[in-house]
Amino acid sequence: MTVNAGQDEVLITHEDVDRAYDRARVSLARKSRGILSRAWLLWLLIGPGILVMLGENDGPSMLSYAATGAKYGIGFFLPFVILTFAMALVVQEMTVRLGAATHRGHAELIFERFGPFWGWFSMIDLGIGNFLTLITEFIAIRAGLSFFGIPPWAGILLSLVVVYAALLSHRYWTWERVTLLAAIFNLIFIPVALMTHPHWGAIAHAFVTWKPMPHLDKETVLIVLSDIGATVTPWMLFFQQSATVDKGLTEKDIRYGRIDTFIGALLAALAAVGVILATAPLFARQMSAGNFQAAQFAQALVPVVGRFGASLFALGMVEAGVVAAITISTSSAYAFGEVARRPHSLNLPFREGKTFYSVLFLCAAIAAGIVLTPGLPLVFVVLVVNVIAVLAMPPALVFLYLLVNDKEIMGDTPGSTLANVLTTLIVILLAAAGILYGISVIMPNAFAGIARL
Repeated sequence: MTVNAGQDEVLITHEDVDRAYDRARVSLARKSRGILSRAWLLWLLIGPGILVMLGENDGPSMLSYAATGAKYGIGFFLPFVILTFAMALVVQEMTVRLGAATHRGHAELIFERFGPFWGWFSMIDLGIGNFLTLITEFIAIRAGLSFFGIPPWAGILLSLVVVYAALLSHRYWTWERVTLLAAIFNLIFIPVALMTHPHWGAIAHAFVTWKPMPHLDKETVLIVLSDIGATVTPWMLFFQQSATVDKGLTEKDIRYGRIDTFIGALLAALAAVGVILATAPLFARQMSAGNFQAAQFAQALVPVVGRFGASLFALGMVEAGVVAAITISTSSAYAFGEVARRPHSLNLPFREGKTFYSVLFLCAAIAAGIVLTPGLPLVFVVLVVNVIAVLAMPPALVFLYLLVNDKEIMGDTPGSTLANVLTTLIVILLAAAGILYGISVIMPNAFAGIARL
């Protein structure tokens, strides 16, 4: 549809109409008064923050937390994981401000502000990282469903059907609400943790004292980086900023975007802690995480929480993989559309968004096919992919830092001093963790004799 605007004709797309409808509902809710009206406005504006946090509580993340609990218990890693979510909250809040202020996706801004070389560099970096992560999502799905005796090929096919079915509405709002409903099931790990009858005094003591890191060796460094990569990854920057734009948030909505992100971080942290607590009894029984291949975590929990509790744990793995497969493949499609200057929105019908949906479909399908490779070392692949995510994060954070402090594009919503200081500290921490891992690979005996860090 076209309308005349003076001498020019303006094309109004299907995407514009859908987004205008969503914004009209927000405007109406904003004009109303009272607690119920504010609650309704919050409901209309939340979504990207909860999705990105619970989406990052994906299959590899949950397997990483399971390996952490089984091998090390709760002493050092329970507070450490909470710290990583605090880091994620700082980083993702910046993407909310960036998306709401500029109305452009992360890849698009990098391309415009830093040129085609860095634009394609960030796109290729994201594409490789997302594809590797997608493989691990389908590993988690395959593993969880295998607990119920479902053949790998059937489980992978079923998961692809679910991923594609989420797109049938051709509406961002509907896609977001359906995915949010699925993401809430990430909290299924909490009742599993309660079934293990955790020692609340020991948990409180872990947070109050925060024991030193366990014996520093290559395996410990791998778990540390894997747990960081389970919470802070590049795809989250691209997804939440693009989703913020696709949802149509403006500068007036930044406060609600922060609340959305905080709620997401809180829920995701509770689920992550639930996984560690659920598998901590395996540590008490001196059962090494290295003995497990994904679904066997659930099998090992049968003596602890019974068949029902172990089934919930396996279903949680499936849910984590499915939700992340949906959000990560969408992140890749957003970024490619932004850099390639192709239509990129979940409000687009298939005929108008062929490139967007094709990238999404192909990424998911190819990753799913690779998971059917015989003899694939599941847990090792999961941990290594999380480590790769950590190593790729510092450059992504540097771009984010530069963009959010660019007064020309941010206008009246520049980065705060506190956010900038915290982001700098996070970059330093991630870089140090990457260097530490590099030393452990190049000189595996370098940590010999170090009992405590």
